[in-house]
Amino acid sequence: MKKTMPQGFLWGASTSAYQVEGAALEDGKKLSQMDLLNADTGFADASVASDHYHRYKEDIALMKECGFTAYRFSFSWSRIFPDGVGEANPKGIEFYDNLVNELIRNGIKPIPTIYHYDMPMALVEKYDGWISRQSIDDFVEYSKFLLLRYGDRIKDWLIINEQSIIVEFWKKKNYIPEKYHDKAQVKFQINHHMNLAQAKVSKLIHQYVEGGRAGSAIGYSPVYALDSSPKNMLAMLNAENLKNQYFLDVYFKGHYAKSASLYLKEQGLAPITEDGDAEILRQGILDFLGVNYYASKCVRFPEADKNRLTEAKSNLSGQKGQMGAYEVMPDFYQYMKNPNAETNDWDWTIDPNGMEYLLRDIYERYGIPMIITENGLGARDILENGEIHDSYRIDYWSKHLNAIHRAIELGVEVQGFLPWSFIDVLSTSNGYQKRYGLIYVNRDDEDLKDLARIKKDSFYWYQEVIASNGASCLN
Repeated sequence: MKKTMPQGFLWGASTSAYQVEGAALEDGKKLSQMDLLNADTGFADASVASDHYHRYKEDIALMKECGFTAYRFSFSWSRIFPDGVGEANPKGIEFYDNLVNELIRNGIKPIPTIYHYDMPMALVEKYDGWISRQSIDDFVEYSKFLLLRYGDRIKDWLIINEQSIIVEFWKKKNYIPEKYHDKAQVKFQINHHMNLAQAKVSKLIHQYVEGGRAGSAIGYSPVYALDSSPKNMLAMLNAENLKNQYFLDVYFKGHYAKSASLYLKEQGLAPITEDGDAEILRQGILDFLGVNYYASKCVRFPEADKNRLTEAKSNLSGQKGQMGAYEVMPDFYQYMKNPNAETNDWDWTIDPNGMEYLLRDIYERYGIPMIITENGLGARDILENGEIHDSYRIDYWSKHLNAIHRAIELGVEVQGFLPWSFIDVLSTSNGYQKRYGLIYVNRDDEDLKDLARIKKDSFYWYQEVIASNGASCLN
């Protein structure tokens, strides 16, 4: 009997507002921090991106043609509340009303992310954004507006995207005023404020949305030790604790992982907390997890000459071996290139086995349902004679789907596959030279061209996968 995914399994793909919408200053929208952070990078900016704001009907028609049953997108906070607070923007609301209703008309389940990196610049200028506790109350009010407006049509809500990545790349995912640049504790303070905000919104989802589920999309990498030496195995335990469990324990147990918290305190990096914070976290436990998986990580115990706090820096060139820097947490772990894993041109490991590994590990620890909310291969896709032959992406996704299916066979509850990305989007670190989509957007970093949508080979492959509920690619 041919293997398939479980009945009701969700098929679709994902994007985020600032990476796909464009119209950065149209119809009342004001700047978000990602509009500024993506300006003057040497790559494309977010002003037009993939022009989804003007082409959403065309894009949804392509989703339907492919067979999507779900679509993960994000709301732009500064499109709905241009100043972060105050009066809602009618034109911004109209866009999301139209988007949500068009998805539903086409039989596609909307799965929104409330926050995908794009804090309104008005709030950054007013009080330094997430660095201030005021951000908690303002985010809750923004979220409450969305829940009351769309809760009758949207039941599954991802609240915050990739807190782990926001912490790791805190100066690239937040607009950090210069006075904080040498204060690494700030990134864990931002994370704490996000946790409090998310917990409060989780309660609101259960209060205002009948049948509603609260979730979060985590940027997740399983961690492997360089070898089986005791010190390197300890480094693996340390990294898993600080990079993964430190986030998920809050989401599903209502408290921080203890050893990671004590380590941060030893290092002077722990967030400042207030009376009542622990109770807020306990009351805001989530219902499901969105998993964003691209690559596994490798660690060793820090070498003596590298045993100092070092922040990660991305490979911006797209030439293998040009990773800017690997993260080091003193006396805890040191990230490094995995000598046993293949990589793409940006030094990200290609590790389908890591997908099964993380799904089984998370499920054994927390017992919660999961949806794959990002998974994809960034590549320099070449348009030749009106076609894009991306067999490498088909191979990547086929192997990851088989890993997901194996995890399901072993009892893990995975409810959908929404890879990155539906169409080519603005890559935060690499513009349009690094493409992820099922659909090619005819533009590059320098020239907008006609922004035409061109289906890649992977689009037609995915169409068959969806029609067969996975059978066409499962071994």
